[in-house]
Amino acid sequence: MAWLILGIAVVTEIVWALSLKWAATHGSWAASAVPIALSFVNMGLLAMAMRGLPAGTAYAVWTGLGAVGVTIFGVILFGEKLNPAQIGFIALIIVGVVGTKLFAPA
Repeated sequence: MAWLILGIAVVTEIVWALSLKWAATHGSWAASAVPIALSFVNMGLLAMAMRGLPAGTAYAVWTGLGAVGVTIFGVILFGEKLNPAQIGFIALIIVGVVGTKLFAPA
């Protein structure tokens, strides 16, 4: 169950980070409220996942997959560019997350 909660936390992390960019482009108080609300949900889910997973494992997976997701959706939604070196290093993050999951004690 902790891994499922962590997966949901990763999704909220990605949506939260993308909402920051969105809020910056809209510049209204209402738009700024979205990332603020998501940050509470995000942290709450991460804390719940850490009840059943080691903190380092949960945090590594959460930040790693969050970074990969934000990068991918930044390209899709905002037209951001990636070069081959960046793609290679993003692949290394994925390898690290998979390894962390495979060798996690929980």
